[in-house]
Amino acid sequence: MSAFNYEALAADGRVRRGVLESDSARQARAQLREKGLTPLAVEAIAEQGTHRITGTLGRRGLSTAALALVTRQLATLLGAGLTIEQTLNALIEQAETQRERQLLAAVRGDVLAGQSLARSLARHPSTFPELYRTLVDAGERAGRLPDVLLRLADYTEDSAALRGKVLLAFVYPALVTLVAVAVVSGLLVFVVPQVVRVFENSHQTLPFLTRALIAVSTFVRGWGVYALAALVGAALLVRAALRAPATRTRWHRFLLRVPLVGTLHRSLNTARLASTLAILVASRVPLRTALRAGEGTVSNLPMRAALAVAGQRVEQGSTLARALGASQLFPPLMVHMIASGEASGKLAEMLERTATQQSRDLERRVGVLMSLLEPLLILAMGAVVLVIVLAILQPIFELNTIVRY
Repeated sequence: MSAFNYEALAADGRVRRGVLESDSARQARAQLREKGLTPLAVEAIAEQGTHRITGTLGRRGLSTAALALVTRQLATLLGAGLTIEQTLNALIEQAETQRERQLLAAVRGDVLAGQSLARSLARHPSTFPELYRTLVDAGERAGRLPDVLLRLADYTEDSAALRGKVLLAFVYPALVTLVAVAVVSGLLVFVVPQVVRVFENSHQTLPFLTRALIAVSTFVRGWGVYALAALVGAALLVRAALRAPATRTRWHRFLLRVPLVGTLHRSLNTARLASTLAILVASRVPLRTALRAGEGTVSNLPMRAALAVAGQRVEQGSTLARALGASQLFPPLMVHMIASGEASGKLAEMLERTATQQSRDLERRVGVLMSLLEPLLILAMGAVVLVIVLAILQPIFELNTIVRY
């Protein structure tokens, strides 16, 4: 059977679009007529080529929110006793976008061809990451796919929420910085030159602060565009340099040593890793496989390399706590909680507690940082504006003094 995109006219006059499975376009039109729909257009997705579908959808994929919703719907319908085919049919009917319908139809086609759900999802790696596919495969093997999908939906939503909180915390300081730069640049480019003209015919010796302001204004008006281009070029060069694994590794190692920034970076990666391992261990995935999947959630390269070495030590018989603690890159609290979980046989539970603790610690530190950074930015902006105002007013005061005496 092939998948077909259709566009049909309903009895109420509305145009309906969707995806259905049929042996041919003629049979697809017949199925639409049986449903009381008048077919307007029927196009075989299979004729577009599976690789074309995968490429078109895989590059953009689904948003985190859409992926979490699809995962939760899969878990709910499978938990209600529906087969994978029936579940995918229902999701295709409920899909809000054409892209999502085509993606689910492609997955359903692979399932009907005899592939497992995990293998079908593997055809779309940009939409369904390795961790997602590993969990689905573990759920299918253990016969606990609905439970695993519920955990996966919670993980996806929690990860998106944590990432959103961290990014949102930096929005206000970024806006304040942009406004400050714009205001100061406007003063230097437009206001200062107008004021300088007042002093040109006074033949007085200008104060040092005023002369420095005039020099800065002259530089910004004459070379500001070139300086901005140089900064952009430098940023692009740094970005290109960081693409090299060796350079990026050195940079990530440096970040871990920076006060406060290193702690935030470590906490974010640790929270992701602990959440991933908690789900995988609870789903009865072998620990070595779980560690390999967890490597994909760690963005810091030295920590990722340490995790790979830890996986090798676990294969050789070492405990997870001892393997992670040997690198001294992971928080001691995490290592101690993992050791406690291994000793008590509650590793998944302790990993979940570790993830919660690290997430809360990250949110607390980000909150403290923002509470300090916001007033500092405002004070810095006020200080710069004050210097500009004093540089303008100081010669005026001196001129008034000369005229008075």
